[in-house]
Amino acid sequence: MSAKTAGVRLEERWRDILSVHARTMCEIDRALHPYGLGASDFEVLDILATASPRPGDQCRVQNLVGQVHLSQSALSRLIGRLEKDGLVERSVCAEDRRGVWVALTEEGRRLHAEVRPLQREVLERMLGSRPA
Repeated sequence: MSAKTAGVRLEERWRDILSVHARTMCEIDRALHPYGLGASDFEVLDILATASPRPGDQCRVQNLVGQVHLSQSALSRLIGRLEKDGLVERSVCAEDRRGVWVALTEEGRRLHAEVRPLQREVLERMLGSRPA
């Protein structure tokens, strides 16, 4: 196989990955829309639920940046919307005033638990039966 052919195949695989990602995100958005959430909103709630499994647990916003595929400013706006909706609480780190903590509220935990099966169903439908 020539280098040119390998490059074309690699580009095709990359485009396939992007296509599957876009379709999956759209399906998650569609499934969660009735709950007032989008795919990125859910992703933040899901990461917080996993990183802070007990009520009152907090996570630094900076730690979320590497896990959510959003810019820091987009993540900050998203967290602001989630806070406005009563799903998360933000607080300033006492030791480092530049640091911001975020935690799920009781309502955020409840909503996450309610919609998590919907998101997982979409993932299973879109990705679960794909050939290896």
